[in-house]
Formats: sequence, structure tokens, C-alpha cells
Amino acid sequence: MLPFLIVLCIAACSALPSNPILRKLDDGPRYQYVGDSNGEIHLEDLWVSLSDYLNIARFRPEVSNVYFLYTRENPNNGQIIFRNENWLSLTNYKSLRRTIVLIHGWRNSASSEFNNVLIPALLAAEDVNVIVVDWSVGAGSLSYRQVNFNCITSAAAVADFIKWLNQASGSTLSQYHIIGHGVGGHQAGIIGRNLDRDVPYITGLDPALIGWVNHIDRFRSNDAWYTEVIHTNYGIFGYIGDLGLVDFYPNGGISMPGCDSNSCDHAMGYHYFAESISSGGFTGTECLNYYAAVLRMCFSDKTLKMGGLTPKNGHYGVYYLETNADAPYSKG
Repeated sequence: MLPFLIVLCIAACSALPSNPILRKLDDGPRYQYVGDSNGEIHLEDLWVSLSDYLNIARFRPEVSNVYFLYTRENPNNGQIIFRNENWLSLTNYKSLRRTIVLIHGWRNSASSEFNNVLIPALLAAEDVNVIVVDWSVGAGSLSYRQVNFNCITSAAAVADFIKWLNQASGSTLSQYHIIGHGVGGHQAGIIGRNLDRDVPYITGLDPALIGWVNHIDRFRSNDAWYTEVIHTNYGIFGYIGDLGLVDFYPNGGISMPGCDSNSCDHAMGYHYFAESISSGGFTGTECLNYYAAVLRMCFSDKTLKMGGLTPKNGHYGVYYLETNADAPYSKG
């Protein structure tokens, strides 16, 4: 009897697929076109297999993530911060400054345009510590579905790094502003959640759509004291619905003036944000909801400035505004 059971078990096991599908990222077709943060479009399989989970388990962001510090003393060459107090004391990090944390998107790195646009704008506006998180080992995977999972584990590692940095330096969470783009937009929110939602300000710049529609870990309005999202390519690269306490839909959230591609639209979020830091422009008109914003049918008397370095505590809602095709993009 025992040999028969062994043969039966072997036969049953051999009948199973070698790489079984375990879940779907989103409802809808298995194969969908997804845009990365460089604006390139890829046909992606959105069904997660056993091999995906095995590859995801190999990503160790607590080891592979790299943290680059930029300050007015070193605006062009980032200093790596290692988790060592003696090393930290050799950098230009100052515990009394505010700290801005930048999180790039899919197939990006510390040298991405997102960082290259925002670092000089931030340092010109205020004497701050800018920490660029390079999670490119997790974000650079050719598999978008794996990147979405890596985003979550990377967020936990970044939160742990921030806790260490505060303990080592005497800084507090009240000094932080986290900014993320694309998949990094969702990661920014997840970092805030891992920090008990005690970060004052989190900004999501066109957070990613595919794989995040029904995702329990997507950007949430209560991830920080104040959360703001800027949508510039809704329904394609970017999330369509409102996610933050305040959501801005420049030009209805798609087809930015001066752009001729979805990749350009997707990138305009950080260009607009950079300008908002220096000019304080971009006045949005309140909308009934995000449907009204994408239809450009917002007629309220209530207005709010988009972006900037100061959280707009006490404000919430959806806002619409129009921009120019060239810099300066703000119409006031």
C-alpha cells in the first residue's frame, strides 16, 4: 500500500505547474502596457507567480538601499550616509535642519531626472538636508510586478533608516518631508505608515496606477499629518482617483501643455513641484470631486496653492488649475 501512495503522490505533484500563478496585481487583462519613470512603455505580465515571490524574497533593501545626502555645502556631489554614528559626523548632515527625502520610481536611480530637478530647487529655496534614496536594486527589476512588492519592503527599510538617523543625530520626525514619484509616490506613503504617520508632510507626484488600483498598501490620505498628490498622467502612468488629503489635477490631470507624450506628462509633476518651491505659484480651484477635475468643470470660489515646502494643514479636497506650455509653468 505504501509504495502505491508514494507513486500516487509523485504523479500528483508532477501534474502541478512548475511555476503556479498565485495572485493578480489588479483586475483586468493579464498582460497590460505599463510605463516606467523614464517614460518607456513595457508590456507586462500582471499575474504573480511562485518564481516572482522567490525573487522578491531575495531583495534585501536594508543592505542594498543607498542614502545620498545633499546640502548647500555639497549641492552637486552626494555624500553616502552609512548607519554609523562616526561616519555620520563626517558628513554635512545637520540635525537642526529640515530633512527632505526623495523616492524615485520604476527603473530610476539616484541619478534620475526626478532627483536632478528637485535637489537644486530644494536647496535654493531653503537650507535643508536632502536625502536621496537609491532603491534601484529593487526598482530596476525588469518585472513590474516584482517592483511593486519591492516598493513595500524598501519603504520599511527607509523607515528604519530614518529611525536610526533620528536616534543618532537627535533629529525628530517633525522635521521631515517625503516626496515620491511614480511607484515611489506610493512608497513615500508607505514610509509614512511605517513611521506611525508622524511625518508632517508627504507629497506624491503622479503615483503609479497599474498594480495599485486595489492594492491595500497604496498611498493613503492619512499617511502623514498632511498629504498632497499631483496628478499629471491619470489613467495611463498615473493613478486616476484622489489619494491624498489634497489632490491637484493640473490641466485635468492629463495632456500637459507643451507635452506630446505620456512620459512627458508623467514627468511634469516634479517640474511643477520644483517651480512651486521657488515661485509659490499654481493656484488651484476647488472641485466637487476628481470627476469634475478631469472634466475641467470646477467653479468654486475656494482656491489653494499647489506644492511648496509648507504643509497646508487643515485643508482637504480636489483642485484644478491650468499651466503654461513652457517655464514658468504657473499662471499664478
